[in-house]
Amino acid sequence: MRTTILGLGNTLLRDEGFGVHFLNEIASKYSFPESVKLIDGGTLGYGLLDTISSCDRLLVIDIIKSGDRPGTIYRFTQTEMELHLPAPTSAHEVEFFDVLSKAEMMGSLPNTIFLCITPQSYGGEMEMSMSPIMLEAFPAMEKLLLHELSGWQLAPERREALEGA
Repeated sequence: MRTTILGLGNTLLRDEGFGVHFLNEIASKYSFPESVKLIDGGTLGYGLLDTISSCDRLLVIDIIKSGDRPGTIYRFTQTEMELHLPAPTSAHEVEFFDVLSKAEMMGSLPNTIFLCITPQSYGGEMEMSMSPIMLEAFPAMEKLLLHELSGWQLAPERREALEGA
């Protein structure tokens, strides 16, 4: 089973880049089985269609505008995530869920899980660093990611353990 962990977000817009920043942190801490790919999806939109279509399981890390306290973490299946999506605003705006819908129409939609966090800041001025509350949420998101992967028998190894061996 090919598994992709996909970090999404715009790293130029503070907390919106959480998925990418988190993915980079995880990649530096763990070594993953060959069947697992870590992908910085940034804001690539339809450019991610091949990535999504070429895996059996997809784990997406992103922010979600929930109105809850910043730093609140969620786990959603694809069906559950559909309930939290805003209505489409324009045919020119490509949201990630549009890409998933296209993969589904092509018959190549993988089993998808979303790990999401409520940002403290959204939009606004360009700022590459995240809010402290988002950085403080890394350990909780890491624990949730590792739990999800262990359920798929894909537990990564800590790089420290590998270097000490």
